[in-house]
Amino acid sequence: MKVRGRDVDPAGDHGLSIGRVLGRQLPGALQDVGQDARIGRPDVQDHEDGGGQLSREGLDEAPEGFDPTRGRADHDDVAPEDVLPSGAWNLSGLCARDDRLSVILWAPPMIAPLPFPERSVDNSWWREGVLYQVYVRSFADSNGDGVGDLAGLTARLDHLDWLGVEGIWLSPTMPSPNADWGYDVADYLNVDPELGTLADLDRLIAEAGRRGIRVLLDLVPNHTSDRHAWFLEARAAREAARRDWYVWADPGAGGGPPNDWPSVFDGPAWTFDTATGQYYLHQFLAEQPDLNWWNDEVRNAFDQILRFWFDRGIAGFRIDVAHSIVKDPELRTLDTHPGVHDVMRRWRRLADSADPQRILLGETHVRAVEAMAAFYGTGEDELHLAFNFPFVYADFDARLAAVVAETEALLPKTAWPVWTGSNHDAGRFPTRWCDGDEARTRLALMAILTLRGTPVLYYGDEIGMTEVELTPEQLRDPVGLRRWPDHAGRDPMRTPMQWSSREGAGFTDAGAVPWLPLGDHRACNVGDQHRDPASILSFTRELIALRRRLADLRSGAYEQLDAPPGTWAWRRGDSVVVALNLSEEEALVQGVEGMIAASTSPERRGEELSGALTLDAWAGAVVENASPWRSANRSKSRRSNNAIVTP
Repeated sequence: MKVRGRDVDPAGDHGLSIGRVLGRQLPGALQDVGQDARIGRPDVQDHEDGGGQLSREGLDEAPEGFDPTRGRADHDDVAPEDVLPSGAWNLSGLCARDDRLSVILWAPPMIAPLPFPERSVDNSWWREGVLYQVYVRSFADSNGDGVGDLAGLTARLDHLDWLGVEGIWLSPTMPSPNADWGYDVADYLNVDPELGTLADLDRLIAEAGRRGIRVLLDLVPNHTSDRHAWFLEARAAREAARRDWYVWADPGAGGGPPNDWPSVFDGPAWTFDTATGQYYLHQFLAEQPDLNWWNDEVRNAFDQILRFWFDRGIAGFRIDVAHSIVKDPELRTLDTHPGVHDVMRRWRRLADSADPQRILLGETHVRAVEAMAAFYGTGEDELHLAFNFPFVYADFDARLAAVVAETEALLPKTAWPVWTGSNHDAGRFPTRWCDGDEARTRLALMAILTLRGTPVLYYGDEIGMTEVELTPEQLRDPVGLRRWPDHAGRDPMRTPMQWSSREGAGFTDAGAVPWLPLGDHRACNVGDQHRDPASILSFTRELIALRRRLADLRSGAYEQLDAPPGTWAWRRGDSVVVALNLSEEEALVQGVEGMIAASTSPERRGEELSGALTLDAWAGAVVENASPWRSANRSKSRRSNNAIVTP
């Protein structure tokens, strides 16, 4: 078959799984479209705005005006070349047609294949692969209500497959009144109806698994919703069976709160319950009462919750407020209590006993590297990964190297770091670190994806999505509603994913009102960047592919190297050197030999170096087969994962 002058085998090298649909199986093929007609391997496929899965209706998201019963499109967005005669294929365009079925199937456009090594299949996946955070409400809306959902995410899995991520962490999916947008859980064993059903989540897990992608859920153990059945029972009477499941205290002097603890969301951390004459603790909103983790029944209940989700195929959890779930029983301080480590060890035993073994990723929101490192325990008995907030909140300049050096020095020998620049609370690094500058965004991606440890990307990082300016009328986040105009809260970093330049941004239907306003999706979106080999998206995928290909980038030692002021350079293993120029001036990094395997300037890829690397302002390079530097250039810190015990 000819496609724009090229010979293409639709069931061959490009992995087009169409044989069962357009082959010779009639009429049953039509019934199997939903399951069997997906486009194959991630190195060759993608919908123009990041989709790529065929549906029984003919497509995942066809251009408006496309009529699958007539085989043509009546819309200005559809180019004439995309409407083909019977039997022809346009792999970068619109459709495929088989006259005998009179069915038009959506064929995602293909890009030039890049070498993309296979995913890990053993328990090293969470160390060697890339994780990706999905804020579900803002990722993909399948039903046009303006809210992202699980079905929408499932329809977009091929984008993540193509990108090369190993696991996805979902923002809260459990039923919630949404006082804090899912972080006030009303039922730990179900799915919020606005996001889908348990069956939708099961399908997501299965479809992700087919692509070699694991699914992590967000677990919120510090507090529940005030509408959770546990709390409704607890506040009914002082003698209630679950009264001690929460933190209660008698009024202080003058009838006020028991102490002066502040809420993270402003105001006191205590609310008076008139019916029972006591205060209950809430580190966040009054609608989020804190659980009492000294109560064995609470601990047992969460054991059951973990097992419930493990049994449904979840690969693990990101643990919300992991550092602060256990309170001082005498209410003296809100500082991290040593008792929290007992809970982490308990959950680690549960995770390790599962088959396959699960992982625990903790939100350890502490500002000192030493305090963060403590949540690894011995390196094998608490969290698998603990978020490094000193790194997240550091300035993006050469001084960031000091945070990494301290982390490498303080982690237990068998522990494994995790690096991220963005999340749903801290903001987007293309804004916070890079002020929207593309060169700096590329440099930040290079750092996150080449340090020793597990990178975590936030949805949109791969295209350089920035935070969105909102008016006070557009705010939904309780933090922004309380602090405006001094602080817009967290909504600017939670706006919908920008899939295409069309109305609705490919996130929702044209004409639908998204739950938060869209950013500038015409200037920055997956579809446009997917077609541009020099885009941030292509660069991100290139780095992930390089990480898969080079063992030293996945698991090699980290060794900081001497470099000029304003630059940061390090060696990974024996064969890779990464150098970043985090300054406004050109820099010369001496002692580098080898080939540039990746660069923030795409035209430099493949360039041979023979002793020195020149970097423009805010530029970086990954050099493969780098010769050993002079001993004077080596730092004393050299950390490897050679001693890591596979869980």
